[in-house]
Amino acid sequence: MKIPFVDLHAQYLTIQPEIDAAIAAVIRDSAFIRSPHIDRFEEEFAATVGVKRCVSCANGTDALYICMKGLGIQAGDEVITTAHSWISTSETITQAGGRVVFCDTDEETFTIDPAQIEAKITPRTVGIIPVHLYGQSADMDPILEIARRHNLWVIEDCAQAHLAEYKGRQIGTMGQAATFSFYPGKNLGAMGDAGALVTNDEKLADWACLYARHGGKGDHQIEGINSRLDGLQAAILSVKLPHLRKWTEGRREVALSYDDVLGRIPDIRIPAVAAERTHVYHLYVIRTEHRDALQAHLKAQGIATVLNYPKALPFYKAYAHLGHRPEDFPRAYAHQSRILSLPIYPEMTSEQIGYVHHQIAEFFAHGLFTSLPTSIAPAGR
Repeated sequence: MKIPFVDLHAQYLTIQPEIDAAIAAVIRDSAFIRSPHIDRFEEEFAATVGVKRCVSCANGTDALYICMKGLGIQAGDEVITTAHSWISTSETITQAGGRVVFCDTDEETFTIDPAQIEAKITPRTVGIIPVHLYGQSADMDPILEIARRHNLWVIEDCAQAHLAEYKGRQIGTMGQAATFSFYPGKNLGAMGDAGALVTNDEKLADWACLYARHGGKGDHQIEGINSRLDGLQAAILSVKLPHLRKWTEGRREVALSYDDVLGRIPDIRIPAVAAERTHVYHLYVIRTEHRDALQAHLKAQGIATVLNYPKALPFYKAYAHLGHRPEDFPRAYAHQSRILSLPIYPEMTSEQIGYVHHQIAEFFAHGLFTSLPTSIAPAGR
């Protein structure tokens, strides 16, 4: 049996007539750029998140960059973020003119550890970007309190956590702004690149609209950039959005099935869900000391897995100039050699889930890690 890491075609087949009709409508009307489809999606997504404004853009990376520029980041300003994330979170800080300050992570949730943030604050600190990683919220209350005391802004990076909640509040509603990615593999994914920022700050939203569209069409008030969601992606996202809650429940069902079986294996730590948070399982990430051998075994049995992420951000060559050592981020460093993301998508069949269960159980029951290679090339994103 072949088990893909995610099956986007299977999702398409469940709503094919709706998707095909939406694409045909865009083509019929030649509504490719700044069309009513974009306005509609922005309104629908803002309502779904529970905020006043949604400003769509080309991708989630641009959304982070635009947010920081809109909040007035200046050259040399410091922004604190997690050591464990995709590089979009940190590279945009640098691109916007700031300086990245990494913070270690919580042992169980992989999200930024609020207890370590305050020690990172200097007179140059202007903001904090917590990442709601793998589908679960960061611990926002202490983060927001620290930001309030030090007059810092907070941007929530929600790229992996559409519809996740923290203490009854939906993610994306707690900071000055929040950003979302609609990369095809996300819980709400387009059929190409797409992203958005959301906010209750009307002034910030108006500026972001202006900046992302060349500083104003026909009357350029500022120098901006070109970061637009196209009509095809907007129409596709509008079709998919009403299905998101059902798909989220499907992900949770797969995760519960994994929990039930894998939670009984002593050599595996299943994902922890912190108190008063909901998990939407963009990724199902286990930990094991035999990660590389297990990944090799699953690959041999036709099961795709991914390393999210093979290195904590401070240890990539891109950040070698910061001179960080493993002891600076002991949890993030330890996690990078133990984490493994298993296949999870709402369309997984019970047969597919059972096959993954069986192959992992067999691996540990028979001690296969003693006879398999201990390294495998990390999968790309």
